[in-house]
Amino acid sequence: MGFTGFGKKARTFDLEAMFEQTRRTAVERSRKTLEAREKEEEMNREKELRRQNEDIEPTSSGSNVVRDCTQSSSSDTSSSESEESSDSSSDELIGPPLPPKMVEEPVNRMEEAMGRLPPPLHEEEEDDDDDDGDSEEEENPVQKIPDSHEITLKHGTKTVSALGLDPSGARLVTGGYDYDVKFWDFAGMDASFKAFRSLQPCECHQIKSLQYSNTGDMILVVSGSSQAKVIDRDGFEVMECIKGDQYIVDMANTKGHTAMLHTGSWHPKIKGEFMTCSNDATVRTWEVENPKKQRSVFKPRTMQGKKVVPTTCTYSRDGNLIAAACQNGSIQIWDRNLTVHPKFHYKQAHDPGTDTSCVAFSYDGNVLASRGGDDTLKLWDIRQFNKPLFSASGLPTMFPMTDCCFSPDDKLVVTGTSVQRGCGSGKLVFFERRTFQKVYEIDITDASVVRCLWHPKLNQIMVGTGNGLAKVYYDPNKSQRGAKLCVVKTQRKAKQAETLTQDYIITPHALPMFREPRQRSTRKQLEKDRLDPLKSHKPEPPVAGPGRGGRVGTHGGTLSSYIVKNIALDKTDDSNPREAILRHAKAAEDNPYWVSPAYSKTQPKTMFAQVESDDEEAKNEPEWKKRKI
Repeated sequence: MGFTGFGKKARTFDLEAMFEQTRRTAVERSRKTLEAREKEEEMNREKELRRQNEDIEPTSSGSNVVRDCTQSSSSDTSSSESEESSDSSSDELIGPPLPPKMVEEPVNRMEEAMGRLPPPLHEEEEDDDDDDGDSEEEENPVQKIPDSHEITLKHGTKTVSALGLDPSGARLVTGGYDYDVKFWDFAGMDASFKAFRSLQPCECHQIKSLQYSNTGDMILVVSGSSQAKVIDRDGFEVMECIKGDQYIVDMANTKGHTAMLHTGSWHPKIKGEFMTCSNDATVRTWEVENPKKQRSVFKPRTMQGKKVVPTTCTYSRDGNLIAAACQNGSIQIWDRNLTVHPKFHYKQAHDPGTDTSCVAFSYDGNVLASRGGDDTLKLWDIRQFNKPLFSASGLPTMFPMTDCCFSPDDKLVVTGTSVQRGCGSGKLVFFERRTFQKVYEIDITDASVVRCLWHPKLNQIMVGTGNGLAKVYYDPNKSQRGAKLCVVKTQRKAKQAETLTQDYIITPHALPMFREPRQRSTRKQLEKDRLDPLKSHKPEPPVAGPGRGGRVGTHGGTLSSYIVKNIALDKTDDSNPREAILRHAKAAEDNPYWVSPAYSKTQPKTMFAQVESDDEEAKNEPEWKKRKI
């Protein structure tokens, strides 16, 4: 298993928890301040009442009564002034300003005691207009689709067949047909949109499915092998499922899958439990703590009791039901604790022989969406699982993992379409759940749309395509964090120290005399090299023309350079060596200069044999030959 890009584990901060803690602290502090101010006001009122009781004395004369009344009125005015001064002094509090809820609390108390005052006429009209606008937005779910902006993440050149986003929306993980799994951190990325980690957890097997657990600390990796793996957030292996015995007939008696996997899913409530389905015609549930044996086995069957291969599986939102779609076109739903007979079984949900690529439950848990290999998308009510609620056709698919999902408000159903290369563009299609009318579509790219994921917390849509791209669609006003964190960061420039320094070779067992000094910091090493006159010396340019100052010129200064120059200028064509030699034959015969003069004194005289004619040979023959003839 190859790992690249490993370093220290990144620290993760839960910003929502930090903001919530800060808000609670501010509210608590404001509440204490408000209680102290109310106590002070009550004490001031009691003092004023005591002072008024002491000033008022019963008398029989009217003048005294009038005088007392005037005194009481003056005391009332003075008390009111004192109260106002005390209020003004108490208003000047030390600390952060009060939140609007705490400031409006006295007003709310008065409204509860006296009743809410009717708003002015023009405010009523404005409220009516706002209500109309809100109702229009609620009636039109298309306005909630976050597609105004997009970013493109380059996974590779082959199909992105798996997408996974953690529950908090901080990290995205992608897998493809190139066996790679790449990690993307929205908070750590800049405008270059590069993955911070890449690995091959399943060696030479295509990645079929990736999913984060409900706690976000583990990732389920389902590949083309028969063994699923669980890795942590940093890519280290946590567990690997055991492989079963393929020679056992009853698949319930073996400990694991014996054939290629299709997909997998985490339990939405129970930590550490997940499910996988395989070509061995079983759906198995597992526990992370027990990788040596599955927890339970579900065996899909036809109406005649024969084996059938499940192509996809998922849990319901509450985790009590397990749904699986099979190659014979059926959809079967089991109770999680009852593995024998399915609770619901619809035998002709899609065309037989086609691979149903996805089944997904709605957020309310009552509706099931199925994406069939027969180019259809269907909705089912599990409370009346005898016929589909709606069906949409004309949605081509060419991949066994084409997705479908629900919008966070459960009003839209989303799926992707496939296209042949060079025959149009893949689309992301939106259907309204209530009427199942196609209300919107997005042209993604000139390749098939394989995976789609709509995160409820970020309100962003992730799409995996057939040409190796992962796209993220978002709206700056409707979406939260995610892609909004990395688009505002400028691309980081490569530091000079990172490009000039050499790699440090660690040899812990070498002798001290052969051990290299440890590099403390690349920046300090670069500054030290700049102070060294030998390392920071600029190379001198080559000498043009004749040499000077003890330096040889570029050419012509030495015999070798002169010969090389003349050989380079010789344009004679010596492609045929025989003709090149015979070209000098006549000159050598007329003026023998090289070979003949050297052997003139030692060369012997040439003596040639004399050739006799035929008549002379006949005369010289012996007599016995002539008599015989």
